Amino acid sequence: MNATPISSMLWILGGGVIGSVGAVGLKAGAGRLQFTVMGLLTNWQLIGGVAAYVASALLFMKGMKYGEISVLYPLVAVAQIWTLLLGWLFFKEPITRYKVIAVVLILIGVTLIGAGSTR
Repeated sequence: MNATPISSMLWILGGGVIGSVGAVGLKAGAGRLQFTVMGLLTNWQLIGGVAAYVASALLFMKGMKYGEISVLYPLVAVAQIWTLLLGWLFFKEPITRYKVIAVVLILIGVTLIGAGSTR
């Protein structure tokens, strides 16, 4: 397979952002979760979270079609950064020193994998 196109990387990164939004929806919906048909059908945060995860999976599939999995799948880790920021924004979750270190390590890892895939 040829080098991974930028468009594939953008599909994966977009899927990661949408997946992070899905995680926010699931967490918000979990706060009012009721295991009844009406409870599930009226929980719009939960429905939105599931829909975002489905959309995210579709974008991942689109991105994976023409790229190298060894380059693309590590980009999914960037979604953890978005999830950290959205957790802080919507749920006031603290961004600790260890979380910042983890973000830096994710970025270093993705950069090294990307650099290692160039020919």
